[in-house]
Order: sequence, then structure tokens, then C-alpha cells
Amino acid sequence: MFFDELDLSDDVLDALDAMNFSECTPIQEQAIPIALTGSDLIAIAQTGSGKTAAYLLPVIDLLADLPAPEKIVNCVVMAPTRELAQQIEQQFDALSYYLPLSCIAVYGGTDGATFAQQQRSMREGVDVVVATPGRMIALLQTGNIDLSKVRHLILDEADRMLDMGFIHDVTRILDKLSSRRNLGMFSATISREVMDISWVYQRDPEEITVRA
Repeated sequence: MFFDELDLSDDVLDALDAMNFSECTPIQEQAIPIALTGSDLIAIAQTGSGKTAAYLLPVIDLLADLPAPEKIVNCVVMAPTRELAQQIEQQFDALSYYLPLSCIAVYGGTDGATFAQQQRSMREGVDVVVATPGRMIALLQTGNIDLSKVRHLILDEADRMLDMGFIHDVTRILDKLSSRRNLGMFSATISREVMDISWVYQRDPEEITVRA
């Protein structure tokens, strides 16, 4: 399937064209139409299969119709490592190039000046925050992020994140998102921890498994 066969906006399709992306991977073909409806989703596919674009493209499309955020966050993407958080931010910027959307990655291991800038960005409002669990907890504890209006939440590499011991941080964050419209979980494996999160926090999720 080609991207222009999906119900994506012209601005998103233009960004894909500029990146020379025309054909969907199997996970993108199956996940994007479901995500565009706003349903909760569990998507299982191997690393390198295109999972990041599978959730970013519908998120970008859905956020494009919202007013610019003011002192709120519209979407949170949780990632287990700073390297993945940085990659997600870079891919978001590329895929949303023709749209006035904002994204910031927040993670540990930065200096005080960088953390202060991150805090200011959170207070001013941003469409998408990509965060490691520990840094998100730190932002919540200091009162520098408002999650009360978050519409969309994505857990990327969910199995890896939970295996690394972040399950309590993740559930604390999920408990703060009472207004969210949907929860997407993207994972390489369907671990017991992933299913535990799904049973408690998802609402009749659609399930996709793409074999390598």
C-alpha cells in the first residue's frame, strides 16, 4: 500500500514525498488507519519495521486540526532511552515539516541549563513531548508540565521500557492522564508487563502483530 492511499493530509503526504517515502511498511499499513480513528492500539512488530512513523503520522494528522497549545501538552510519547527519544523528535520534525507543530524531547543526563529550557517549554505549551519515564516524573514533581489536557499517549518500545524497570514510573504517569483520548502501545514482543498495562489502561484495544 502507498501512503497516498491512506487518509492522511496533503501536508503530511508532502513531507513523506520530500523524504522519498511512498510505500508503507506492513506495520504502517495496518496501524495508521486504526490510529486515525482514535482507537486504543497494541502493535507488535520488530525493531526497524517502521513503528515510529506508524504512530507519528496519525498523531501529526490528528494534532494538525487542533489549536496551538498554550501552557498545555497535547501528546506524550514515552521512550525507554534518550537515544530513542532524540530519534523520535527528529522524525517528528521531518514528518511535520509543513505543519506548525511543536515537539520537544526531554531526558536525563543533560546539564542544568538544558533542563531549565525544557521546563520553560513545558510551561509555555507544546504539541508533543517525547520523554523518558524518569525525566517525565521529575517534570511532574517540579510542577513544570501540565498533562491535564493530553489527548494522545504512545508507549514506544513498551516491552523494553517495562523490562528496564520503569513500570511504576509508567503507571504513575498514566494515572495523571485522565483526559487522554487513546493509548497506543508499540512493542517488539507481547510481554506479560505489556498486557498488564493494556488490561488496566486501554479501552477495547485493537491488536496488530506483524511477523518479521
